[in-house]
Amino acid sequence: MRVNKYIFIFLISILVLSCKQGDTTSIDDKLFEYQEKGWKSNSITHFINHINYTATEVPLEYYLLKNEAKDKIDSIYKLHERERVLEVEFQHTTEKNLLLSDYTHRDYRESVEYMAFTIKKDFQVITTTSKDTILCSGVLFERNFKVAPFKRLLLYFDGIDPDDSIKLLYDDQLFGNGLLKFNFSERPIKL
Repeated sequence: MRVNKYIFIFLISILVLSCKQGDTTSIDDKLFEYQEKGWKSNSITHFINHINYTATEVPLEYYLLKNEAKDKIDSIYKLHERERVLEVEFQHTTEKNLLLSDYTHRDYRESVEYMAFTIKKDFQVITTTSKDTILCSGVLFERNFKVAPFKRLLLYFDGIDPDDSIKLLYDDQLFGNGLLKFNFSERPIKL
């Protein structure tokens, strides 16, 4: 009888440990899926005057998985589920520096400052269901100090229904190429 009790405790311990480990594995699998299958597959590119404008909707879960402990993802996601993160890249076809006055008609320093601060006024999102217009709540200009041939921004929008698709509108005041629309008809993958 005593042996059966130990076997029962041993089996319960294995079951509990395997369930706990299974949760971590599923998050690891999802992160691997995002990385390997290409979360950037939901990208839209427009080509105007030798400049590629590429917008990518970053799945919030991917952003959280890269920056937070895996056991906190669900609770953090619930806090931020009404936010959207979009990555926008600008690249000249011949890989020239787009912030030079040849392209922006501004001093280089003014172009950098515009990209870092003022450009957020040029972006807005329209939700497909309610047709609400959401202004950009924050921008991060990824400085690469002339190492990479592109300029990249991370845009933050808040107050969007998590099940709603969006259309990104960019009124290009930096390069003067007018209004660009990026229609993200599908929501990003969810965990």
